[in-house]
Amino acid sequence: MRCWVFLAAVAATLLAVRARDPFAEDCRIHEYPPAGPTYKGIFPEYVINLDLPPRERWVQVVREKKNELRIVMKTIKDIVLTFIPNEKFIASMESKMGWLCSTLPYPFNEEIKGIASAIDVPLGDVVVFNIFYEIFTVCTSIIAQDKTGKLYHARNLDFGLFLGWDVQNSSWHTTQKLKPIMVSLDFQKNNKTVFKSANFAGYVGIISGVKPALFTLTMNERFSLDGGYIGILEWLIGKRDGWWMSFLIRTVLENGTSYEEAKDKLANTKLLAPAYFILGGNKLDEGCIITRSRSAALNIKYLDTKKGNWFLVQTNYDPWKPPLIIDDRRNPAINCVNQTGQEKIALSDLYNVLSTKPMLNKLTVGTTLLEVSEGHIESYLRDCPNPCSPW
Repeated sequence: MRCWVFLAAVAATLLAVRARDPFAEDCRIHEYPPAGPTYKGIFPEYVINLDLPPRERWVQVVREKKNELRIVMKTIKDIVLTFIPNEKFIASMESKMGWLCSTLPYPFNEEIKGIASAIDVPLGDVVVFNIFYEIFTVCTSIIAQDKTGKLYHARNLDFGLFLGWDVQNSSWHTTQKLKPIMVSLDFQKNNKTVFKSANFAGYVGIISGVKPALFTLTMNERFSLDGGYIGILEWLIGKRDGWWMSFLIRTVLENGTSYEEAKDKLANTKLLAPAYFILGGNKLDEGCIITRSRSAALNIKYLDTKKGNWFLVQTNYDPWKPPLIIDDRRNPAINCVNQTGQEKIALSDLYNVLSTKPMLNKLTVGTTLLEVSEGHIESYLRDCPNPCSPW
């Protein structure tokens, strides 16, 4: 039986638990290749053919994930009803969300319409599903460079914070529902890879990706009072001069021709929500964390091997500020990467780091490993058996 716990009650309980720090553990070193209780399978692979009309591109993926997608969309609607228990209001909002699709940029609006048609659900439900990531996520991203200059990039995708705690299973309800719709996508033109990503089926934006031989890119949410809620509200009332974060990432991956060009667009394009962009290139010291407000880059932190900065770790707090004491994933991750050492570092070691609690936690949906020179991506579904940090 599902049990929804209101935000204040959940926060009070879980903050007290984290304050006692019962989840700390030594850095894991034998988690790769993935196996054991934290590993729940690989992301299934699909091709997104960019030569097809936008409405046809996602048909195969979403039809095969139709039942799972419908469950996720119903879960989102149930969450909204928990906080706004008025079905007439929800129906009205659903209609407005359908209208919102017409305001979204091409080809994303057409792809969303094609998804709604393919799985026979209201257009508004697909729109809401496609904008949720602008608001509700916490993640850990790492870029590391070995002694030869080869760059590795990895991230844990953590999603579902405060979107319903399942007491019976000791997990975030939305996190569990998202796992069956995780997919690995190869976006192609003329039967050749343009970029690859790890994504939700039917989510037309991108949150993690690799442009072979050029750059890798992940995005983490940045908490701010001037957050995604404000940007979405401005969009609804007609102020539409900013980019949806995931649409920008996909555009950069699809059309970008260099690390420097990607960095410039991520740093200077106006956004609907603040964010951290974690960008890695394919040359020595090509790696950075771009801290964004909605209007500008506030800071860019670079790899700099001459100063001993051979890796970067980004969670959900500004790099120049200490993380929240009840949510410190940054320092444990830094400690584990340092223990590994630059001489040894590889994708397998980053997987080990991201398998260590609290980087691995109850919000973790999956782990993605990216390697730019080969255009390589591998993604794994994860679980965090008890005892495990709630975030």
